[in-house]
Amino acid sequence: MERPAWAPQGIDISVPSVSRMYDFYLGGSHNFEVDREAARRAMEFLPGLPKIMQANRAFMRRAVRYAVAAGVTQFLDIGSGIPTFGNVHEIAHAADPAARIAYVDHDPVAVAHSRAVLDGDSRTTVVAADLRRPQEILKNAEIGELLDLERPVALLLVAVLHFVEDADDPYAAVAELREALAPGSLLVVTHAAYEGIPLTREEAGGAVGVYSSIRNPLIMRSPAEVARFFEGFELVDPGLVPMPDWRPDPGTAGEPEDPFAFSGYAGVGRKA
Repeated sequence: MERPAWAPQGIDISVPSVSRMYDFYLGGSHNFEVDREAARRAMEFLPGLPKIMQANRAFMRRAVRYAVAAGVTQFLDIGSGIPTFGNVHEIAHAADPAARIAYVDHDPVAVAHSRAVLDGDSRTTVVAADLRRPQEILKNAEIGELLDLERPVALLLVAVLHFVEDADDPYAAVAELREALAPGSLLVVTHAAYEGIPLTREEAGGAVGVYSSIRNPLIMRSPAEVARFFEGFELVDPGLVPMPDWRPDPGTAGEPEDPFAFSGYAGVGRKA
């Protein structure tokens, strides 16, 4: 198997990665055949996966603009993945050129490519770390230099919590991060769920099975289970809703959305 020039040494390109599959769904070029193969298998069961990812990205961009408008100009994006057009730093800097963004991911390809894209930008940093070990993130020197945790931060957990199994206690990880955030900080979340998918649970379950088979289980949680991540935060209107329903851009209300875009949930919470 040929290793592309941009692929960091030492990574196993025979094992699919969820961040590279996500890149493929979004039409990116930083993925390997093994990722494309797994993504196509998942799409056999859930053909709307690219639409779901596009809805995720569109929500993330609206949430970043909301944060800047609310005076929050520091962003901690955990599970940030591979940068594609319209990433957090582009949206934040368009709204406020002084905004600071720390990207965190545990996929070496995502980290290496992010560093290449952001090279020389002193308002951003990219760190290799894992959401399941919050202290590694909170005590990271590069993040500490860039972000002032005494001031409000927007914590982005977009399309990542559903890859953390209950055995790894994602609720405790989010609570630990919450405790480190200043009052006025925001929590931005999207999460996969069976609710809203325009297929039977059995049909959608085939795609979930593909993720389990590549050792990246996709954990579908109920609305109540997703809402639990916001403990200690006050949900911003309109609350926890399907992604297209969270503060749609003016002028888009009433426009028909692909039914798959309404799969799963999105929300923003504010720490009192």
